Amino acid sequence: MSVAHADDPDVAAATPKSCGDLPSATATPADLLPVDGAEAVYHAERLLSNGDFYTGQWCGNVPHGNGKYLWTDGCMYEGEWRHGKTMGKGKFSWPSGATYEGEFKSGFMDGYGTYTSSLGDTYRGAWSMNLKHGHGVKSYANGDYYDGEWRSDVQDGHGRYVWKNGNEYVGQWRAGIIDGRGTLVWANGNRYDGGWEDGFPKGNGNFRWADGGLYVGYWGKENGSLQQKGAYYPSPTASSPTARDPSGVFWADLGDCKVCQGDNVSILPSQKTLNWLGVEADFVQKQSAWRSSKSADTQPRRRASAEVVSAGFTPRGHNGHASTISGIGSKSGFWDPDELINSDAESGGAFETGGETKGVDDFLGELQLDDVESRGFERIQQPLRWPPREIKKQGETISKGHKNYDLMLNLQLGIRHAVGKLPEPKTLDLKASAFDPKEKIWTRFPPEGTKQTPPHQSCDFKWKDYCPLVFRTLRKLFKVDPADYMISICGNDALRELSSPGKSGSFFYLTNDDRYMIKTMKKSEVKVLLRMLPAYYNHVRAFENTLVTKFFGLHCVKLTGATQRKVRFVIMGNLFCSEYPIHRRFDLKGSSHGRTTDKPEAEIDENTTLKDLDLNFIFRLQKSWFQEFHSFYSLFVGKLTETVSFWSRRG
Repeated sequence: MSVAHADDPDVAAATPKSCGDLPSATATPADLLPVDGAEAVYHAERLLSNGDFYTGQWCGNVPHGNGKYLWTDGCMYEGEWRHGKTMGKGKFSWPSGATYEGEFKSGFMDGYGTYTSSLGDTYRGAWSMNLKHGHGVKSYANGDYYDGEWRSDVQDGHGRYVWKNGNEYVGQWRAGIIDGRGTLVWANGNRYDGGWEDGFPKGNGNFRWADGGLYVGYWGKENGSLQQKGAYYPSPTASSPTARDPSGVFWADLGDCKVCQGDNVSILPSQKTLNWLGVEADFVQKQSAWRSSKSADTQPRRRASAEVVSAGFTPRGHNGHASTISGIGSKSGFWDPDELINSDAESGGAFETGGETKGVDDFLGELQLDDVESRGFERIQQPLRWPPREIKKQGETISKGHKNYDLMLNLQLGIRHAVGKLPEPKTLDLKASAFDPKEKIWTRFPPEGTKQTPPHQSCDFKWKDYCPLVFRTLRKLFKVDPADYMISICGNDALRELSSPGKSGSFFYLTNDDRYMIKTMKKSEVKVLLRMLPAYYNHVRAFENTLVTKFFGLHCVKLTGATQRKVRFVIMGNLFCSEYPIHRRFDLKGSSHGRTTDKPEAEIDENTTLKDLDLNFIFRLQKSWFQEFHSFYSLFVGKLTETVSFWSRRG
């Protein structure tokens, strides 16, 4: 494996010493186009036949530099121009009083900018082709505000919404609606943590009252009303353990959490036609001639193709996903004429139309400039999306009939009891007695239940917690919410069992959300972990971002009756829990002896554990990425040195 930066000499190009010499915040192929000879940039005033007025820098019969344009309907643009297009930094104002100040590209609001509506709404953040796209903050006229990710002009991704009355939601959004995992905290102290769908609780979640009472269960919406099924845990300070139903309180509180729609842009800057008395058509012709001469002198490089359906204009990228209109070189997820031009020059991009392959230059040459913008923009409003390929999850789901089904139920019952019944520690300072290996609690779980344990449908078993106070404090140190922890391990979703990829013979269990891994342990391994627990606790407390494995609990299940079997296990954080799909997994030990997988190439997938000699990738990074990699590498080596030092001291 190697890492290197890949400078591309083919991309370098010289800027003509004429109109293109003006500084530009956004470098595009249009900036590099030569204009007749070496025409100078000068100040001009133009009164157009339709009554519009322009004053500012001028070059080659079009605005180029800084200038102001006033439309007869009251709209105005003041800022940078490139070859007759609003390009760079500028300000667009509407007759209603609304304004946009920020970056423009080819006439579109594109880049970072601030839009203030006539109603008082303000958005500061990223734009792409006139749409809010990327990270941004919006303050609403009614006092609400949202800080987070946007896609296609609506909230999409992770974000934080705060209502004027003090209610607050932090979590996932989809198409402008609360959807996914998230936390809603009301101003009165109540809160809900869990799943959402279309703005309502859905799936595993917990509702916590302001007094500490907790309801853990499964949520849904039926016949227009909120439904839930679960268990209630009273507050440790509650005078009466009477069960409470959260649905009434929840439904009333949820009514105060309506997401404000805000104000929309009345007319888009790109829709304002700029009439240069036929000069634009001449400019397009110059573009086509320049690209033709450039392509004749350029050696073909590796090609990328896009399928273009003439009726629907639906191209696909190299991965088969049509998430953009062009599918070529688009970084923002939207069609960009400049990126189309760039991709043809740099990547040899091609379109297939009616069975005939055409270069991007040829394809654009057949379209008039107004056709490109008007046709393209209607489709840009609704970007095409293809459902992502479903990733096969590791392991075998433990369902009824599985040999370890009862063991899984016992494990979940024990953890729910250990975590839900005991309060969080008030301090991170622990006495030496808390680390005593003899500090353990046995609890019996008969099927009929007891005063301390609920009735269940599994076999009779005993449950042991090792050093319970230490692991409760570790969970607090690692910022693990107790209710969230219980939902991941003890929710309605079953665990998945993995056979050991190594030689230890242990079994591994993964939670459905992949956040936690449970490993079976031998008695000797438990003793080693308990012996090193004081040093481990001090280390993770001293080094917040350590690479050392995070341990959240050490337990034992003892099956009674004829089986009389003890199963010890430790709960750890899953290092590979990520929002990004993992397509290759490696078990690297720094050795070459026997370090190859025995599977044929055809059987290797994203769940295969590969070894050292299977790592045959060469990573080529752009120069800026390469420099960032070195910075990250230095930080990583420091963390790795600290981690190795800890384990070496443990023997």
